Amino acid sequence: MKRILLVDDDITLRTALIRYLQNRGYSVQEASSGAEGLALFEQNPPDVIVSDVVMPEMDGLEFCRRLRASRSGQLVPFIFLSSRKDVDDRVQGHQIGADDYLVKPFEPKELVAKIEAQLERSRRMHSEIIRLMQQSVGSVAPAGPVPQPSLPTPQPLPLTPAEEKVFWEVIQGFTNKQIGDRLFVSPRTVQTHLSNILSKLHLESRSQLIRYAFERGYRPPIEKPEVE
Repeated sequence: MKRILLVDDDITLRTALIRYLQNRGYSVQEASSGAEGLALFEQNPPDVIVSDVVMPEMDGLEFCRRLRASRSGQLVPFIFLSSRKDVDDRVQGHQIGADDYLVKPFEPKELVAKIEAQLERSRRMHSEIIRLMQQSVGSVAPAGPVPQPSLPTPQPLPLTPAEEKVFWEVIQGFTNKQIGDRLFVSPRTVQTHLSNILSKLHLESRSQLIRYAFERGYRPPIEKPEVE
């Protein structure tokens, strides 16, 4: 049974969604703020997070930002629910790290469709990572000319040198803070570069970027370039 963490301070909406999701076979944890959601995530990471944006204590944007700053929260699918429907609000949500954005009011069946789409994408991505890891292990095994499936030849990235350094760090699963420490820049600078990378590659989230890298044969370099 797939587990969903539902974070929203509107108890009426939360109760209705919990009933709807449970009737469709999901296990649902609930929280009324980002702070509470973060605590629940640390105790028992879910398969998908569905979160409101405007909430007391810690809003959804800060919740998502902190989640993506932790290694365990890098790849979990994250869907925003919000009454904010301006394009800039949706763009901000994606830049922070959300995988999808649903504007209130909405049909519950549309939310379920988005949840199922994110679960399927997550499944495909994890399957591909496992396949590539197994292929990598197999390529150093036994003697004898055993042909191995080859990865696509990666094409030059349309990125600046600084963005390319961040690209290689992100696809290894490092957080913005860890990348900042490794490259001697601030986490804010890392986020700026990451936003530019996603825009140039026409992607919307870190998880999409990691999948993009694996699908196109980008493998982290064995030795890191010297930091300027």
